[in-house]
Amino acid sequence: MSRSGQRRVTAYDIAYKLGIAQSTVSRALNGSKNVSPAMRQRVLLAAKELNYSVNQTAARLRTKSTRTLALVVLHRPDEGPTEINPFYFSLLGCVGASAAARGYDLLVSFQDVGGPMFGYYEDSRQADGLIVIGSSQNEDAWRYFKGIADDGYAVVFFGSPYATETAIRADNRTGGAMAAQHLIDQGCRKIAYIGPLPPAQQQFEARYAGFAEALSNQGLIPVSARFPADGSKEEQGAAAIDDLLANHPDVDGIFAVTDLFAIGALQRLQARGIDVPGQMALVGFDGIRAGLYAYPTLTTIEQDLGRAGEMLVDHVIAAIDDRTPSSAFVPVNLQIRGSSRR
Repeated sequence: MSRSGQRRVTAYDIAYKLGIAQSTVSRALNGSKNVSPAMRQRVLLAAKELNYSVNQTAARLRTKSTRTLALVVLHRPDEGPTEINPFYFSLLGCVGASAAARGYDLLVSFQDVGGPMFGYYEDSRQADGLIVIGSSQNEDAWRYFKGIADDGYAVVFFGSPYATETAIRADNRTGGAMAAQHLIDQGCRKIAYIGPLPPAQQQFEARYAGFAEALSNQGLIPVSARFPADGSKEEQGAAAIDDLLANHPDVDGIFAVTDLFAIGALQRLQARGIDVPGQMALVGFDGIRAGLYAYPTLTTIEQDLGRAGEMLVDHVIAAIDDRTPSSAFVPVNLQIRGSSRR
């Protein structure tokens, strides 16, 4: 019975209406290739006329599938959930939309090393597969979830610090090169880098490599800013500006490896009376919405988060089905705004 008290329409009702076997109706509704397109169309039309809806609970019991994906968001050991990089909240939304479009629910968990790790959602029948995103600085957590993937479970990562074929990555090297070329095109000749230097997290190394290579192709050598290892990325970006102005006062362009570094740098430049972009052009990386509300608005290498969400969901579904998905980088593009436009 439905909540309104009316009897739920079943596949037997459709079969009775059409004068065919219930098994034929079930195969048609499940997309079986053993049912002709004409018969499938008849069944679908009859189902619509009778207001038939699939009993998802029963379907999951039959297929032993939860039709649910788990997504774990890892935050840095020194930050709480409210301090997580907004980039990951945007990515979470795109994953949720992509999962829904493919008929899956999304179970979300925020985890850090301060509490017990959990990722065996398949064993507990809570989800069919797992997606892991978040700060690569949470090394213990990444190691834990990599172990689950190594055990053969359906796990896909975004931006994993490990070289693994189950990781989805942005085209970081191309993005770094795009940032460098844009600063060169704006007339910058003494260009600095704000971010971790190699050896560092894989995505940062790739961004720096593309950036440095593009400068080298123009006969330029990047300047690297120093900043403390602790503190928020905004605080680190601000400290990097103090270092640059003290030791490299002739710098006229900056590539910050994340938008949060760039926003911290922008605030410190303004506090120090440096005109942006007149005296200093600035480019970030990620494409978080906060950059739209900075003043001036932040030029950034934007990751295609919609495509990233699709790739994460498609890859974990492929892992669930024991298929090998096609691999590709998440596309990036240059969003030119006020912080670099001269």
